[in-house]
Amino acid sequence: MKKIISTIALALALAVPSVSAQSRDALRINEVMVVNDNSLVDEYGNQSAWIELFNTNFAPLEISKVFITNDPSNPTLYPIPLGDVNTKIPKRQHVVFFADGEPNKGTFHTNFVLVPGQDNWIGVYDADGKTLIDEVTIPASVLPNQSWARTADGTGEWALRTGGDNDYITPSSANVIRDGNSKIQMFADKDENGFGMTLMAMCIVFSALLLLCLCFYGIGKIGSLISRINKRNAHGVAPEEAHVSTIEHDSGEEIAAIAMALYEHLNAHDTENTVLTINKVKRAYSPWSSKIYGLREVPGHTHAK
Repeated sequence: MKKIISTIALALALAVPSVSAQSRDALRINEVMVVNDNSLVDEYGNQSAWIELFNTNFAPLEISKVFITNDPSNPTLYPIPLGDVNTKIPKRQHVVFFADGEPNKGTFHTNFVLVPGQDNWIGVYDADGKTLIDEVTIPASVLPNQSWARTADGTGEWALRTGGDNDYITPSSANVIRDGNSKIQMFADKDENGFGMTLMAMCIVFSALLLLCLCFYGIGKIGSLISRINKRNAHGVAPEEAHVSTIEHDSGEEIAAIAMALYEHLNAHDTENTVLTINKVKRAYSPWSSKIYGLREVPGHTHAK
């Protein structure tokens, strides 16, 4: 059993490099400009010929050790060096190499140049230096500041891009640029003054308000129903029956009698012209105000025995 597992693990380990190498087949030359006077500028502020590569995979693609060349007899002319994190192209994205013959400037500067006024062949080879991944020949008829590009990213026929209206030159971006939504444009053409858009917006707003009103009304009804159920469960009598019985006992005559009784009780002494009220005035006792202490005996007077 262990021997079988070891064999499977060895087979997988040997298969990984081949899978990694085969994944580079998704790399495509996407757009090329031979003479660049007013297009893309490199990190040094210079303008030179450039080559755009595109990853057609829906997964990142590492392109280090891949070769780019303009000489069919020398397929390993410019090896893309290792150690640069930017050589890993994200899924369905682009990378641009400057064909300026100055590889000392960085990873994305080739050691060859493209020659104006003649056909320029460009090829991309795999890490083995023998497997051709993609190639293209740029015709000599391509003028300065024009590019030779695919009609769609990674696929389609090659065509001339002049940089005019609806004929964009697109380094590091998609070759097909969508100007806008066709439905929106059609709506704009048919509703130039915006009345249709205004009416539609008002309908949406009022519909939302109506929906909110219905929701709140329904919530109120549900709450009232739950309250009735709770009261009926608590008292054993339906709330409607209790309310009806209360209304039957509280007649108009009873309410009038209660109101008159309250009036008579609260206004019993409004007029007191025939009522005499006598209150006893109490004063605090003080020996100084008592008259018995003012009586004295005549000096020298004796009583007969």
